Amino acid sequence: MLKLINDSIPDLLVRNISREVLMGVEEALIVGSQRAYADARGMNDGHLPSVVGQLRHFHMNESFHRALEAGGASPTPIRGNTIVTGRTGVFTLARFNIKEGLWNGGRRSQTRKQMSKANVAIEPLVQPELFADYVPPSDVVVFFVACFANTLAIQPEVPLSIQIAVPDRYMDGWLFREPIDEFIKRYDQKPMVTQDDLATPKLKKNIGSQDKDGTTQ
Repeated sequence: MLKLINDSIPDLLVRNISREVLMGVEEALIVGSQRAYADARGMNDGHLPSVVGQLRHFHMNESFHRALEAGGASPTPIRGNTIVTGRTGVFTLARFNIKEGLWNGGRRSQTRKQMSKANVAIEPLVQPELFADYVPPSDVVVFFVACFANTLAIQPEVPLSIQIAVPDRYMDGWLFREPIDEFIKRYDQKPMVTQDDLATPKLKKNIGSQDKDGTTQ
């Protein structure tokens, strides 16, 4: 018999990651990408896309690190090309950039693929298997993904969107994905409160009483 699970990945995210951390990360990634583009101005058009891409990596890593630090999310040190991660609740937080529509690009990093293996713990929330019991996880990973246009001719300064994305264990697909500005609205959604029915039925007086002769009134 399939066990019903009263949990979801969005609920898990909301419980473990504060609104302030999400808003800080969103702002930081926008600021980092703006600084990267500003620093790349004046470079030759022939290698401008490559320069912008590299500068985005470094500037956005630094701004991401500052946002995690400000939010109390324990960022790892910045070291070369090492992935910067943070920690809040059961979630490890990380980031990467992609070009619009190329979501498989995140799999190029062996470190990210290794990190994603932990998400086997939450796959039952969206891919329930027969006889598989869900155990609330103690370690899972979520990525903040900045999606840029495929060409610098379109909105080169900032991402087209920044998404909060939870991969499956192989990083072949996404258990959950949503733009941060949409996800933040979830913090304003109040849980449905069920009110107990306190009404108690009362019998009318004398219903079913009998006269002395045995007849029912």
